[in-house]
Amino acid sequence: MKIALIHDWLVFLGGSEKVLEAIYEIFPGPIFTLVADIDSLDGSILKRAEIFTSFIEKLPLAKKQYRSYLPLFPIAIEQFDLSEYDIIISVSSSVAKGILKRSDQLHISYCCTPIRYAWDLYHQYIIESGLNKGLKSLLAKLILHYVRIWDQTTMNRVDYFITLSNYVAERIEKTYGKDSTVIYPPVEVEKFEIETKKEDFYLTASRLVPYKKIDLIVETFNKIPARKLVVIGDGPEYNKIKRKASKNIELLGYQPFVSLKYYLQKAKAFIFMADEDFGILPVEAQACGTPVIAYGKGGVVETVVPFNNHNLQINNLGYPKPTGIFFYKQTIDALIEAIKLFERIESRFDYTEIRKNAMRFSKDRFVKEFKEFVDEKKKYYFK
Repeated sequence: MKIALIHDWLVFLGGSEKVLEAIYEIFPGPIFTLVADIDSLDGSILKRAEIFTSFIEKLPLAKKQYRSYLPLFPIAIEQFDLSEYDIIISVSSSVAKGILKRSDQLHISYCCTPIRYAWDLYHQYIIESGLNKGLKSLLAKLILHYVRIWDQTTMNRVDYFITLSNYVAERIEKTYGKDSTVIYPPVEVEKFEIETKKEDFYLTASRLVPYKKIDLIVETFNKIPARKLVVIGDGPEYNKIKRKASKNIELLGYQPFVSLKYYLQKAKAFIFMADEDFGILPVEAQACGTPVIAYGKGGVVETVVPFNNHNLQINNLGYPKPTGIFFYKQTIDALIEAIKLFERIESRFDYTEIRKNAMRFSKDRFVKEFKEFVDEKKKYYFK
């Protein structure tokens, strides 16, 4: 059977692109996408794929400013003619799931999330983009209203939804009224090795954008100058965060994989303050045997086993062994309390058990589960 893959855009290698890579290895069909920056795919298997782009790619600055063309996304995605394919597999956090199809074609969507800036993060997006006043505000709100209507009308173009966490599965049910199957995304845990000789610093790593809350982590360590924090990552908030950082905080900016792995291995704990749909870095930290101190909401609840009064009992009663600590408010005080708790029980974390937990999210496991899902639905759909 002929299979086509469709993705929102290919302009950098992030989490959804890693999902697409793994799917492409199983089903190496042509890839359709709004915009593609081939140079950004260096080192990726996707660079060898046959890639088709939309008319948006021909518009000014499309590879850098593609989000500016949001009003055109729905019509652009609908212009792809996939009528010659039997199966369509979309990887979507925006509009890819809205591809047009015939009734006898099978469409499976790996939905990373319903469009967050149009749905659950709508008001936050409007405020953070400075679009809460004036004529631009009205125009933006009208566009996002139109996007929501279009998004609702396209949900029945998908025959089966897969998603990356139970957290997002709930959002899909509330937004679209659709069930979805959770297949956790592939994490290349085999590229990391356990390290038991930790050093005296905490680590956080992320793209430096507001919702990641790296600024709050930095402000927290400003208040506890006896602890050292290393920050890896770049982004629009870098200069703002650098101005805030006291002497016990080291900002390294973007680091290549070898350097990132070293710090993940050597850190006494990895700190994560974002409300993420899944969160790959906490899993990578655990693959190094490094405990995670995390905001206890979102996908991290499914990837980290938190400390409680049962799972550290000396007499093992069968409770899962902890791989980290949760705090439940995105505040400085809550993070400080979590760090203090971690330091009281630090010696009782089992680095081998922490790595064992991370292995649940391997790429091999994803490939097996995803292929089995598609094969099962294919047999049912085309019987």
